Amino acid sequence: MILDKHEKGSTLRIAVLASGRGSNFEALCKGDTGNGRISLLLTDNENADVLRKASELGVEGIYLSPGRYRTKFGEAEEMEWTRLLKDRGIELVCLAGLMRIIKGSILEEYEGRIMNIHPALLPSFPGLHAQKQALDHGVRITGCTVHFVDAGIDTGPIILQKAVHVKDDDTVETLSSRILEQEHIAYSEAVKLYCGGTLPASQGHIFKRE
Repeated sequence: MILDKHEKGSTLRIAVLASGRGSNFEALCKGDTGNGRISLLLTDNENADVLRKASELGVEGIYLSPGRYRTKFGEAEEMEWTRLLKDRGIELVCLAGLMRIIKGSILEEYEGRIMNIHPALLPSFPGLHAQKQALDHGVRITGCTVHFVDAGIDTGPIILQKAVHVKDDDTVETLSSRILEQEHIAYSEAVKLYCGGTLPASQGHIFKRE
């Protein structure tokens, strides 16, 4: 795990990468992220609602082509995304519903500096449809996880988690709604911890920004 160097107390520039409506993007923009500032929104969907939200919130929002694949970036396109992130001086990348796998140049350039939010208590229920997985397995407690991104699918070191109790009459929709409420809280908390210089021990790691 490679951690960045950033002077404590100075403003840290954050980019959010999203594909859809952007509720976690909006929560990060409005939440307490300490000395982190959301300064860029990148999307692979030129019709995404998150572009409108970025405009309303005064954040630069840009659509960039992801390439011809549905679930990953084209190599040349991902290099262009990486170039733009570097040109804008981005120091932390937050994935917020980006429907593509990060494995190429973005991960290489920002290793240890990419976060993701997942609607389950990892390592349980990774991948898609985590809320349905939880209901299908009959668990009584699920929740959300903020974690660092590595080359696997939702396998990176955990930063923090929020628990959500499953009700007897829950549907995917009702459970998803309550988990989303906790996501909005958890993501800002995790970013603030990162920007503040320390993170809790996780999976044998202690994350500390100096």
